[in-house]
Amino acid sequence: MIFNEDSRVKIPSILHLIQLGYTYLSLKENNWDENTNIFTSIFKGQIRSINSNISEKDIQKVYDDISISLENEDLGRAFYNKLIDQSGVKLIDFENFDNNAFHVVTELPYNKDDESFRPDIILLINGMPLVFIEVKKPNNHNGVQEEHRRMQRRFQNKKFRKFINLTQFMVFSNNMIYSEDDTHMLEGAFYSTTNYKKPIFNYFREEETFDLDKLLQPLSEDNENFVLKDTNLLSIKSNQEYQSNKSPNTATNSIATSLFQRERLKFILRYALAYVEEEHGLEKHIMRYPQLFATKAIARKLDNGIKKGIIWHTQGSGKTALAYFNVKHLTHYFQKHNIIPKFYFIVDRIDLLVQAAKEFTARGLVVHKIDSRDAFSRDIKSTNVIHNSSGKAEITVVNIQKFKDDPDVIKNNDYNLSVQRVFFLDEVHRSYNPKGSFLANLELADKNSIKIGLTGTPLLGSEYNSRTLFGDYIHKYYYNLSIKDGYTLRLIREEIETNYKLVLQEALESINVLKGNIDKKKLYADHRFVEPMLDYIVKDMEQARISMDDNSIGGMVVCDSSDQAKMMQEIFDTKYAEKPESFFDKAAEEPENYGKKKRADSKVNKAQVILHDVGTKQDRRDWVSDFKVGKLDVLFVYNMLLTGFDAKRLKKLYIGRKIKSHNLLQTLTRVNRTYKSHKYGYVVDFADIQKEFDKTNQDYFNELQSELGDEMEHYSNLFKSAEDIKEEIEEIKDVLFKFNTENATVFDEQISEINERSEIRQIAKVLNNSKELYNLIRLSGNFELLEKLDFRKLSVLARLTNDRLALINTRIALENNVDTDNILNTALEDVIFAFTKVKEEEMILADELKDTLGKTREILSGNFDQKDPVFISLREELERLFKKKNLSEVSKEDMEANIKALNAIYDKAKTLERENQLLKAKYDYDAKYTRIHKRLMEKDPLTDSERKLFDALKGLKTAVDKEILQNSKLLENESYVEKMMMRLVISQFKKEQQIDINTTDVRRINSLIVKEYMNEYNGYVA
Repeated sequence: MIFNEDSRVKIPSILHLIQLGYTYLSLKENNWDENTNIFTSIFKGQIRSINSNISEKDIQKVYDDISISLENEDLGRAFYNKLIDQSGVKLIDFENFDNNAFHVVTELPYNKDDESFRPDIILLINGMPLVFIEVKKPNNHNGVQEEHRRMQRRFQNKKFRKFINLTQFMVFSNNMIYSEDDTHMLEGAFYSTTNYKKPIFNYFREEETFDLDKLLQPLSEDNENFVLKDTNLLSIKSNQEYQSNKSPNTATNSIATSLFQRERLKFILRYALAYVEEEHGLEKHIMRYPQLFATKAIARKLDNGIKKGIIWHTQGSGKTALAYFNVKHLTHYFQKHNIIPKFYFIVDRIDLLVQAAKEFTARGLVVHKIDSRDAFSRDIKSTNVIHNSSGKAEITVVNIQKFKDDPDVIKNNDYNLSVQRVFFLDEVHRSYNPKGSFLANLELADKNSIKIGLTGTPLLGSEYNSRTLFGDYIHKYYYNLSIKDGYTLRLIREEIETNYKLVLQEALESINVLKGNIDKKKLYADHRFVEPMLDYIVKDMEQARISMDDNSIGGMVVCDSSDQAKMMQEIFDTKYAEKPESFFDKAAEEPENYGKKKRADSKVNKAQVILHDVGTKQDRRDWVSDFKVGKLDVLFVYNMLLTGFDAKRLKKLYIGRKIKSHNLLQTLTRVNRTYKSHKYGYVVDFADIQKEFDKTNQDYFNELQSELGDEMEHYSNLFKSAEDIKEEIEEIKDVLFKFNTENATVFDEQISEINERSEIRQIAKVLNNSKELYNLIRLSGNFELLEKLDFRKLSVLARLTNDRLALINTRIALENNVDTDNILNTALEDVIFAFTKVKEEEMILADELKDTLGKTREILSGNFDQKDPVFISLREELERLFKKKNLSEVSKEDMEANIKALNAIYDKAKTLERENQLLKAKYDYDAKYTRIHKRLMEKDPLTDSERKLFDALKGLKTAVDKEILQNSKLLENESYVEKMMMRLVISQFKKEQQIDINTTDVRRINSLIVKEYMNEYNGYVA
């Protein structure tokens, strides 16, 4: 059974949304403003309803203001501010959320000029399309990523700016449960907010239990019939697979329950969205699910009168963002009780103050910084909450480093009961010794204050620990889950190569001979030791960029001392730093080919030392910012930036000294942030940290087990070790055991006898994994592992296996009557543009070629009538173009010719699509009857009057729908359907429309109609 996404996913999801309280609207019976896709009559009626004494003129002005704000290049920030504003004219009533209107529609066209897309399901709140859902059938080609790529192209298209600015968030689903082995987000239901470049997918793992009997309204038969009739799918009503997919527990329905039930939707729209000024421009973020549940858990604790606790979220999971979201949420939480909250974020180092302040400012908070005892004392005694004239939300970031043990920092008995102080204490695994005075001072300053500790590595010990100091855990989110969710990466520890160890050892011995037994710090800072170490780092960094095929990654060196860091910079400037080119050098230089340019771009020639005594504070801020945006290749540090420093492009960490316990875990996780498609962060170990890491981990796990019992298991697997790699090598050997892996021809013959897709998939999986392992082994320096397998031969076998898998997929597609869609996808998506010697102008052409190809693929694969002779000829033109095997040729002339040929195909496909849609609209958007109409007009037309044919088919459609409504199970008996259709065909064609048809004509019409209905009922794609 091949699942059809409309009948198996989309329609059951719409019915589930109806049960969640949404009203289904037919597009045939409603009007909307095509410039915004806002349903204006609903919108204006709701604005009138939720805002008392508002005039029609003011309602129109509100609408006009919205329409203008949607033109902005601001990702919809101006519109969002209007959306959540409750002080002026309300667009949504958040205080009485049930006062709003909730509707669901399907296939609403998002049109601009000659371009269009139609999301599968759209949710309207007060007539505004704020959410959409895109669905795919299970096991679809390329999984959910197929839709991700398509949406990425749409988001980058400026013609769709208004719609993107209006949309708040989206769900993408192929109705599959999450797979433990899926690291590419191919299977499952994911949510995302909008982005002008690329939407970021998020897993959603529900943590609460719902009483579905109370939450879901009963589905009436009238509602179900209305949806099925409106979508021209009455035929599927009694189908067992359709009935099964109506379950509230399918992947798509489950995420709909989690995100779109009214309380959750209200929470997400009001609190879970943030605009962030990043180095590369404005981004829109949505709460990750652990942040959402932590925020709700904090509110529950407060409801129960508990005013302290710990949020344990692993490093890299967004604790600063969590604090920001809680400023939004708790502000409204306390305002309901006429209490004004005042927020503090406590850190224990100046660089963390700078970092936190920057993060909060980027999210739109007004930030006050405190770095002295007197300033903190004055602020605590002040009863002012808002210090800025604009009334914006604000937070005070406090660095307690200089006064954490000062017993006289705060003495305030006169605190204001109408002000609620909320302290977020960052990284509560350090610096909060109860024997010191800061915690006591904080308690005395305001006994009514709320204290929320944030940590990724809780402080554990017999004398005192995080829970003793700050109370029980409010919410926990562990490293293993963070890796599964794609928020953090696993780490690869690389030992330095043996020959470099010998070079460094010789350098140490020569320095000792010359200078005697000198202090180790001086020893390691001597230029004779530093230079070979730096040589290794630069070479390794450049090799990593080539191996990972990413010249944008950066590195950081944790030096043994500040003197060593300074020596690194000095030698780097002399030996590797970029030298300014003269005018004559530039003039004489020939244009670089692409391969040479790529190698040049991998060079490491820009570095900066970051120390407290080098440069000004502003210099250091600028250098850190430069590194984050890629203007610097490497940073040399000693103590700074080891914690609280987030740079996604930092993928290589060079450890040059021993780091103890929690600080080691903090330092290692600097490279665990997700970036592009990288799967790992890399730690190059000059200091033999493995022993310290193992000791720290063991101590940590022992304490963790005594504190938390079985929960210790959730924090394992920080590193991917040599043992892990060996296990994967053994798995490859086991899977390939039966096959001849020495002779590729024999291997190809052996796998050609395999027809089971699951078996060939397993072989393809381990062979594709071998390519990744090959790079990991080379990067990690465990070269002895390369001898375990012939990785070069395996890459050849991988290509053969992937070809076999593609062929089996195509065969299955053909057998199930889904030939063109999957063949088209397979043919086009598997093209690899491998440009090795391309100049800049050709690279621009290459991008244009890829875009044109994607656009052509999308419009052809979206065609609902792939038996159309015009469509077939276009597909054949495309196939001829592929058979030339020159789509990825590098010459400028070839690419220009291919672009021209593809554009010609695209233009014809676009014309065909327009004509198809016009005819489909005549049949109330029923693709079945559109196809039947076209087949009956193509060869031996039954009548010269196309209008008469339409009238006959439209009457037939009405008659068949009536029969199915009366007995939805009739399609279970195909022979009965054939007899019924025969009777109805004769009635409509001969009697009603007076079309002169014979027995052969009747059989032909009957065959087409029965086949369409039975395909639809059985879930086959037409």
